[in-house]
Amino acid sequence: MTHANRRCAALLLASAVLLAPALAAEPRPVRGLPRATVPPPPAEAFTPQERELLALGGDFARRCGEAIEKWLSTQEITEDRLFSFFYYPVANTDPVKFTSEWDRLADRDLLAIEESALSRSQTLVFAVFVDKNGYLPTHNTRFAQPLTGNPAVDLVNNRTKRIFDDQVGIAAARSEAAFLFQRYQRDTGEVLMTSPSR
Repeated sequence: MTHANRRCAALLLASAVLLAPALAAEPRPVRGLPRATVPPPPAEAFTPQERELLALGGDFARRCGEAIEKWLSTQEITEDRLFSFFYYPVANTDPVKFTSEWDRLADRDLLAIEESALSRSQTLVFAVFVDKNGYLPTHNTRFAQPLTGNPAVDLVNNRTKRIFDDQVGIAAARSEAAFLFQRYQRDTGEVLMTSPSR
């Protein structure tokens, strides 16, 4: 695969999202700077927790990108199928879950990367990989428990294969900045800080 194709894969698909409990009661300003035009702020501009999230996020995104590059280079999936952005609804799910052209590959290869990132920080609630539309093919094991049929239980414990296309989710999924910190209120009620990295 060419360097341009690898960059395309990383930019269009690889959005690693780390979420930790929000630290302050008041919303913090969103910080995100396009890396092509503005140098990143000095390390001392960040709190220790933010530095930890940025380091983890960068490593996480790199490892996810490498997995996707391997799918393409070994022809387990074509670029056309990977970037088709077709989502197939799973019957009898609410909120609706979706399968995709590549979610089985994500289940096989990205889950271990997500769990590894999660295990490296006690601050993190979850570490996930989403596409540009907020599609989350493979959630951490903690949030991918078997469906029970009880909507209240499943909303909390089975969050995999959903499209998170709320304002914060889409901002995280489509950001091309080197980093972006946001407050995120999940549909389960928790308020978290989100930090996507590429």
